[in-house]
Amino acid sequence: MEIADDDAERAIGLMNRESMPTSAGMLFVYEEPQRLSFWMRNTLIPLDMIFIDQQGVVQKVHHEAIPLDETSIFGGDNLTTVLEFNGGLARRIGIKA
Repeated sequence: MEIADDDAERAIGLMNRESMPTSAGMLFVYEEPQRLSFWMRNTLIPLDMIFIDQQGVVQKVHHEAIPLDETSIFGGDNLTTVLEFNGGLARRIGIKA
């Protein structure tokens, strides 16, 4: 997993990638718990988004976000981490809120 733990890295995220290995992804880390929403601007592959609180509990799983869709995907409040990886993987390995 790649780590995005500053504003510049989080702003770019997984944009403009045409593919990604199954075992790859990105962990977005925030210093303080906060309300988080993501979108798929310039993101070319479907992604699962796992929204996690400061205790490490999965609060929401958004399955297979649509490439290039600019609709806001609300993850919840009091979150500190978001894990993104290839769409469909969360279901295959059983990640649930």
